[in-house]
Amino acid sequence: MGETGETGNSRTRPTIYDVAKAAGVAPSTVSRAFSRPGRVNAETAERIRHVAHELGYRMNPIARGLPDGRTALLAIVVADLTNPFFFEIIRSAEKTAIDSGYTLLVVDAHESGEAERQALERTLPLVEGVVLATSRLSDSAIRAVAKQRPTVVMNRVVTDVASVITDNAEGMRRAVEHLAGLGHVRITYLAGPEASWADGMRWRAFRRTTQELGLKARRLGPFAPTLAGGLSAAQALTTHSATATVAYNDLLAIGAMRGLTRLGVEIPRELSVIGFDNIFGSDFCTPPLTTVAAPLRHFGAFAVQRLLNQLRNPSPGLSLPALLPAKLVERGSTARHA
Repeated sequence: MGETGETGNSRTRPTIYDVAKAAGVAPSTVSRAFSRPGRVNAETAERIRHVAHELGYRMNPIARGLPDGRTALLAIVVADLTNPFFFEIIRSAEKTAIDSGYTLLVVDAHESGEAERQALERTLPLVEGVVLATSRLSDSAIRAVAKQRPTVVMNRVVTDVASVITDNAEGMRRAVEHLAGLGHVRITYLAGPEASWADGMRWRAFRRTTQELGLKARRLGPFAPTLAGGLSAAQALTTHSATATVAYNDLLAIGAMRGLTRLGVEIPRELSVIGFDNIFGSDFCTPPLTTVAAPLRHFGAFAVQRLLNQLRNPSPGLSLPALLPAKLVERGSTARHA
């Protein structure tokens, strides 16, 4: 009948039978209410639609025409498709999906929670599972998605939802210890989006490590995690006495270096800069960027593999978040403080 719940179980995907039971009608009536609404009493159809909305049930227009209800489609939703952070993630996620007989749809949320929500409303009926990469949705909204389709969240921990994360705390500790070892005692953190779970984790680790090492710490932002955001951050940095900064991500760090250079600040002699993620191109800038490297090539593959495991075994019980390592890559944007 093409309902979203023909595979899996009702805990993760409400079925046509769940809707029928809650609405007090036959499953065939629910099917007609969605596929041929003119053949169902208007009041009954409205009650069915209301119940379906409350349960998170959606009719799948593609699966309706398939004998087993499967579409062999997965989706990965990324915050910003133009951000090089996602290049390797998407490539490895796609390869893992293809190797298992699935096609991967890529959805760009444009760094907007509202755009992400709307995109998911259109995409969920078409796919069997979804990976949310650096989602800007609230935890409750993500859990609502997970009730409709098997879901894996990247770079974030959400209760009752499978996740894959980088060791932000260890990565930040290594960055701050590196700067402390170079003699820096006044360090600024350039914050990313307020809705970013990773930003919160990195700021807490930054604050904790600087306190433990007796360093003076300051937070500036939030800034957009883009080159333009970094240019804005550069002006703010010149009004503070910090000799080093750690940015939320590489694009923000590279943008800040460009802006500081235009303002006459010499990097790293006057200010050392560290980014996060080790994106493609982070070693092309001048000077090459010191950064905390995430295993981007494995990130997407691991997330899709966790999603496939859910599809094969819909009720295994949730495991702990998969924690992938982070390491510091030292380049030319940091130097000893004179």
